[in-house]
Amino acid sequence: MSDTKKKKDQSFLKRLTSNQLFIPLLALILLAAINLIVDPSFIKVTPGYNNAGNPVLSGYLITILDYGSELAILAIGMTLVTAASGGQDISVGATIAIAGSAMLRVLCGGDSRPETIQAPIIVAFLVACLVGMLCGAFNGLLVSVFKIQPMIATLILFTAGRSIAAWINNNELPIVPDPRFSYFGGFIPGIPIPTTVFIAAICIVVIALVLKFTNLGLYTQAVGINESSSRLNGINPTFIKFLAFVILGICVAVAALIKVSRLSTINYSVIAKDIEMDAILAVALGGNALSGGKFNIWASILGAYVIQFLTTTLYKFNVQSDALAAYKAVVVILLVVFSAPKVRETMGNLVKKVAPKKEVA
Repeated sequence: MSDTKKKKDQSFLKRLTSNQLFIPLLALILLAAINLIVDPSFIKVTPGYNNAGNPVLSGYLITILDYGSELAILAIGMTLVTAASGGQDISVGATIAIAGSAMLRVLCGGDSRPETIQAPIIVAFLVACLVGMLCGAFNGLLVSVFKIQPMIATLILFTAGRSIAAWINNNELPIVPDPRFSYFGGFIPGIPIPTTVFIAAICIVVIALVLKFTNLGLYTQAVGINESSSRLNGINPTFIKFLAFVILGICVAVAALIKVSRLSTINYSVIAKDIEMDAILAVALGGNALSGGKFNIWASILGAYVIQFLTTTLYKFNVQSDALAAYKAVVVILLVVFSAPKVRETMGNLVKKVAPKKEVA
């Protein structure tokens, strides 16, 4: 009985540590424990009212859900790009600026201070989606057709994107006069939960349905694992890579809607600055191989919220904004190292060695 129980315990521990969600979940629990030890009120959610007099919930957890949601949306697209191409898109922040600027151009027309919006919000959003898809198609074309390494291909928009965004609105900063536009990055009157949470939930449900009822996930993994073999099996690697970048472009447009909606305007040089790094880190923290192949979209989404949890924690500890990246890099490096398959295998072997000793004792 003891041998059977020991084997079951070892098998459970092995399954637990080898699960792709183990490291991000462990990181989430660790961050929560540290915050609760330092400040037991960390998990407190306080009801209140915003400037418009509408009921809202506030607190660190609400902040994590709010800003983590836009990062989770980007992590969905970045995961598919990473899995299919074996590389990452570093132009995400700049593309958000382009899509957001195009959205403002449609809403404000040629006047940076209009009295009313010049087009329905849904039309402006669809234009932003089109612009995001075009940017994704441009990157996808360079990667899939011209075989340029993804990071080099996306460096073009990374460098020129914010200048393009400024050019769209003649380097002016349009302000959307309609208060309804701010709902997408804030709160819908009468609903105390941030709207971004619902937008992220819709995106997650959509991608879950797509992966369940289509072969996109299977084809993406096949192309990432072995492009030549997937071609021999009737899969078009060029189209799959191209499609992954286009899907990321749609995710970018949704994130642009949220970003621009928060202030009802745009700052071309600051909006979504370095957000592509957080999106890439979310994918890596989720245990997905940055070289492409097999992926877990749920692990990336969880990784996005862990990254935001870490960011909120650092701000809570009064870390200077210019030093934030350095602190985050150290912590994330440790988390990514522990999520590496080789490290997991070593940890599993250590568990096997320790378990029998405890049994003998």
